[in-house]
Amino acid sequence: MSNQEYPFGSIESKWQKQWQKEKLFQVNPNGENPYYCLMMFPYPSAALHVGHGRNYIMGDVLVRYKMMKGFDVLSPMGFDAFGLPAENAAIKNNIHPMTYTQQNIKHMKDQLLSWGVGYDWDREVVSCDPSYYKWTQWLFIQMYKKGLAFKKKAEVNWCISCATVLANEQVVDKKCERCDSDVELKNLDQWFFKITDYADRLINDLDHLEHWPERVKTMQVNWIGRSKGTCIDFKIDDSEKSLSVFTTRPDTLYGVTYLVLSPEHPWINSLTEKESTHSEVMDFLKDVQKEDPEKRSSGDLPKKGIFTGRYVIHPLTSEKIPLWIANYVLMDYGTGAVMAVPAHDTRDFAFASAYDLPIKVVIQPPNTSLSSTTLDEAYIEEGVMVNSEDCDGLPNKKASKQITKKLISLGKGSTQINYRLRDWLISRQRYWGAPIPMIKCDSCGYVPVPEEDLPVRLPETVAFKGKGESPLAKVESFLHTSCPQCQKPAKREIDTMDTFVDSSWYFLRYLSPSNDEKIFDSELVNKWLPVDKYVGGIEHAILHLLYARFITKVIYDIGLIDFQEPFNHLFTQGMIVKDGAKMSKSKGNVVNPNLLIQKYGADTQRLYILFMGPPERDVEWNDDGILGAHRFLKRVWTLAKDEEPLIQKILKTHRNALDDIFEDISLTSTDKKIRKKVHQTIQKVSQSMDPKMSFNTAISACMELVNDLYLYDQKDNKLRGPIFTEAMLSLIKLLAPIVPHLSEELWQSWGYNESVFKSSWPTFSKDLTIDDEIELVIQVNGKLKSKIMVPAGLSDKELEEFALQDSRIISYINDKPIRRVIIVKGKLVNIVI
Repeated sequence: MSNQEYPFGSIESKWQKQWQKEKLFQVNPNGENPYYCLMMFPYPSAALHVGHGRNYIMGDVLVRYKMMKGFDVLSPMGFDAFGLPAENAAIKNNIHPMTYTQQNIKHMKDQLLSWGVGYDWDREVVSCDPSYYKWTQWLFIQMYKKGLAFKKKAEVNWCISCATVLANEQVVDKKCERCDSDVELKNLDQWFFKITDYADRLINDLDHLEHWPERVKTMQVNWIGRSKGTCIDFKIDDSEKSLSVFTTRPDTLYGVTYLVLSPEHPWINSLTEKESTHSEVMDFLKDVQKEDPEKRSSGDLPKKGIFTGRYVIHPLTSEKIPLWIANYVLMDYGTGAVMAVPAHDTRDFAFASAYDLPIKVVIQPPNTSLSSTTLDEAYIEEGVMVNSEDCDGLPNKKASKQITKKLISLGKGSTQINYRLRDWLISRQRYWGAPIPMIKCDSCGYVPVPEEDLPVRLPETVAFKGKGESPLAKVESFLHTSCPQCQKPAKREIDTMDTFVDSSWYFLRYLSPSNDEKIFDSELVNKWLPVDKYVGGIEHAILHLLYARFITKVIYDIGLIDFQEPFNHLFTQGMIVKDGAKMSKSKGNVVNPNLLIQKYGADTQRLYILFMGPPERDVEWNDDGILGAHRFLKRVWTLAKDEEPLIQKILKTHRNALDDIFEDISLTSTDKKIRKKVHQTIQKVSQSMDPKMSFNTAISACMELVNDLYLYDQKDNKLRGPIFTEAMLSLIKLLAPIVPHLSEELWQSWGYNESVFKSSWPTFSKDLTIDDEIELVIQVNGKLKSKIMVPAGLSDKELEEFALQDSRIISYINDKPIRRVIIVKGKLVNIVI
């Protein structure tokens, strides 16, 4: 073979322009074979690295493959463009967030184009565009009308120095991201979506998502945290009030030795204000506020607490039990009060040990006797009840039911289903977000903005300097308005919406992005959705995907769509890491895709990214790997260009009937081997494409075929032309979704006028995929001793005979008695001696 120059630069630029010109990815919404392939739309950051590219390139491969399979493929793209970074850039660089966002969008679109990924850009949506957030606001109003949007007091992050509320994203290690000052919790009025009303549906409907990773479904189940248990009332000593606790272990009630409150519990001040401990308690609460809530609830953080000076009464024994406050109890699950059973709970045991609190064993393991004085860890397994009055001797699970019945009969308890999930706080005290479309009137209260007045536009002129409330509070023309009901002077809501609201419904808007009359065309949406394949990172498993499912169910309940789940098939790709860590500027391990494209081409980068490993796993970037990918493409290019005259000659007479050549002719064994390899490759690549998206195995199969074609050097064989042409046409079609520029160039150099992506995906003959021979592995006592080629399709008895007749096996066994022969059909024979 010659050493043909591979001019990737000119080829890739040429075809990127051509695909745009002919709008290759523009879909017919009325197509008869719809397939909706969607990549999660990105936040428009300054630059994309090769780790980002893995997501978009994988999605693009699937889109191009489905086009060749005859589907009308919807592949849109947009930008999740509201959010904190743009506002921070405005403060830091004195640039308007819109300017910053638009610059980044242009840069990202150029990067996506340089990778050769294709989208129907006529359907682009940008969440910060008023034509989009008009409908985000409309959705808010529908939820308000249904009682799903409401305002209440909630704890928020408050920066003492900036005198402003911070989103969770703005708090780093309990410090303000802007000024590095301490952040404390403060109660303020906030807007919420009542996602808790949908908790059961969000869990139950996961059973219908058969094509979602189990890991993602498990994460959502755990986040919602549904648990069945018992609510138990502990009367406060010297008070008419009772503290309620929720527990899934009522069987341990007789082992309670103290009650513990979350530091955020609203009753702490009133419970301790007359106690000598009050001052110390308040100081303790301030210290705990500085701790990360997630770390507080983990098993690793040291347990800290303080005695309130108060007691509660045990509901069954009437014992006085000390009331403590501890850092390991949070308010976001249960009631914020926990009955502590140190003998049977790991965290309670650690706390009781640290503060020398009593430990009482009430469950014994089978055939063993535990003593509280010698216990060195909590016993959390099942067992038999002890020290529990009339429950002694019962299995603990049976005792749970009995104790619950007893509490209910005494009016001191009830069964209850509890959820970890809390209502979705959507208020953000910042400028760069969709304004919440509500008006506060002194006479009428909160009133929605009339739908005909939407969108409530963000003012373009706004000051980002200074301390205090949202910048919107200082824009008089925005703030002051009139009440839609009574026409009296009123004020607009100055909070904006969490950006997760914008991304919770964008996939519906792509079907009619320019429709100004309604949020989307229901007929089109019902035709194209649920999304057939949704591609994105595992980091979105909970928040984005949970919120998108919730909002889809709300829209279903409104009556606009006829499906309740937005995404049929979810694919979560792994990350590309470098030097063992996720790529980031701060770590200095970012790989710039632009430099690689300049040096090796987009197709090389695509090929290497897809070949690195199984798509669902994290993979390590290796700079040397890109060289191997480039060498392979040069081999394909050289092979195709060297044989171009031969291929053109064959296609000139048999372009539409290549198979006819192979009828009624006799092929040599080498010819048959090549044809078999071609059809086996088509089969393997097709199986790898969808639903597995195992592009690494597809590429491997193509590499094997190229190796065989380089060895197929029979210049005098008259049938070499059609056989080689069939092989090359199949190869280029198989590679087309993976390396589209090279494939398109070769395809049209062979005389085809239409894009390779308008051709049909190659098909294989089942008869030609079956091997005449197979490699049989022979083991003795489980260890490899020989490999032989045998005819395919042999019976177990025949395989055994071939194995026993192999000279190496005869020599090894050497007349030793054979105990048995184990056969794995078509793969191996294991002889046990």
